[in-house]
Amino acid sequence: MNAKPDAPKPAAAKPDAAKPAAAKPVAPKPAVSKPAVSKPAASKPGAVSAWAPLAIPAFRMLWFAQLGSNIGTWMQTVGAQWYLVDAAAGATIIALVQTASLAPAVLFSLPAGVLADSLDRRKLLIWGSAASAVIAAVLTVIAFLNALTPWTILGFTFLLGITSTLTSPAWQAIQPELVPRPLIGASSALGGVTVNGARAVGPALAGVMLSLLGAPVVFGVNALSFIGAVAALWWWRRPPQVGLDDREPFGAALRAGVRYVTSAHLVRRILLRSALFALPASALWALLPLTATRLGLTSSGYGLLLGAVGVGAVLGIFVLPLARKKYSDNAVIAVSALLFAVGTVAAAFLPFVPMLVLLVLAGVAWIGTLTVLNAALQLTLPQWVRSRGASIYILVFMGTMAVGSFGWGALAGAVGTETSLAAAAALLVIIATSVTWWPLLPGTSTVDRTVSMSWPTPTLVLDPDPTDGPVLVQIAYIVHPDDIDPFRASMRLVESSRRRTGGYRWTLLRSGEEEDVLLESFMVPSWGEYRRQQTQRLTGRDRELQAAARAHTDGEPRERHYFPEPALRRSAGRPHDRR
Repeated sequence: MNAKPDAPKPAAAKPDAAKPAAAKPVAPKPAVSKPAVSKPAASKPGAVSAWAPLAIPAFRMLWFAQLGSNIGTWMQTVGAQWYLVDAAAGATIIALVQTASLAPAVLFSLPAGVLADSLDRRKLLIWGSAASAVIAAVLTVIAFLNALTPWTILGFTFLLGITSTLTSPAWQAIQPELVPRPLIGASSALGGVTVNGARAVGPALAGVMLSLLGAPVVFGVNALSFIGAVAALWWWRRPPQVGLDDREPFGAALRAGVRYVTSAHLVRRILLRSALFALPASALWALLPLTATRLGLTSSGYGLLLGAVGVGAVLGIFVLPLARKKYSDNAVIAVSALLFAVGTVAAAFLPFVPMLVLLVLAGVAWIGTLTVLNAALQLTLPQWVRSRGASIYILVFMGTMAVGSFGWGALAGAVGTETSLAAAAALLVIIATSVTWWPLLPGTSTVDRTVSMSWPTPTLVLDPDPTDGPVLVQIAYIVHPDDIDPFRASMRLVESSRRRTGGYRWTLLRSGEEEDVLLESFMVPSWGEYRRQQTQRLTGRDRELQAAARAHTDGEPRERHYFPEPALRRSAGRPHDRR
């Protein structure tokens, strides 16, 4: 992280560059001196106890609720896959269970992120969990009536995937509300336990219940698990969510989220690493039922295979903090890909007992990758776009898993399960080495994403509506000729900040009349979007970038805002604010 420079010395600002003839300039209130902002201490994720978040009552209650719900979900997954195995469905149909559960992430993750940032997250989670309970209950009734078909299984799996997708961004976004920042890494790892611990328990329970009681009971337990989640969320007395009285329109909020991620280099690299791992890793999950048939296992034996991966994931909670103290996150990602490759090869060729041992290692690798990526995402995204950023992460990861599951299933149908798993393992080895070329970038998890509230508020001679726009923003800087090159370099980082927070068509111009005047120019979609940029979206990191650029300038920059001519005419009859 670059040290913050001192504030620029006050001096008289030179005139702005030439203004568009059709636009009327408006003057901002003089900028106030900005107090120094201290960067948050970069705490090493492994420096705290892996179980420390469980000492917080709200986190503990919701963690157990998620664990129970995920156990039910894994029981249903095993029940659905084993039903298709018993029905002698082909490799492609069996692999489609994974695709049906993950495909909703491709279709609904982005809208889900907007909803989680625009609605009360607690209420959204309650309604989503209740909807999942109803869907699982209907499937239970159909199973009791002995009316199940392969397509019924896939259809209800798809519906449950929809409700899961609509709540997943909200589950991720509330984690920083439940624990302090130093515990985010530990809470992310424990979040992985709710999935992977459930993978250890759920399949084994499902295997026993399938053998003794049948699929209807398995599906019924899943419905009850969602009711438990509703109860825990109802118990949680969450403080009122701020900002709900100034919601962005759905379309604008969606565009803002996508625009942020596409302009955020740190986040884009996290997404790339997640996709690179998910594509080959999806082969093991999609084809493990066929491995069970190769070994002649019953549903209980298949449950043990999945349970071995889950046990490894739970063990990873103990191992990972120690590994992250000693090694970098990029090293953990690379080693995890190699270990998962070993487990994938074991599923292709080894007998039952040695395969179980190596699947435990695959579970450690799975939790290692997901914990690093999830914690990096939560610590890198600012609060205002956290749900939308999480939804794009889910879209990339789950969407890649869904496409990969279908592709590996089709490949297994053509060339065999063993060959497909071997190909996936080879690809995982390549992915491990790719950390050399595409590592997580410096600054991931450590940049200051706290919202900075002390930005100057412009005083306008007109009264624009929030929907008026687009708005042209021009900021003139006085730069000594010797400082122009470092100023330009600093402004490239400011450009990324503007684009992340709502700007587009960013340019940096140099005056033809005055050699020391440079003009920053960018557009924002509307006046309301500009106000959100200034009051809700700019963070401490954005402040540092602007301070670094202004260290090369003299005096305070002069900012002007230009509106379309219809907005000027409409506001002519309104009282003017001439403060």
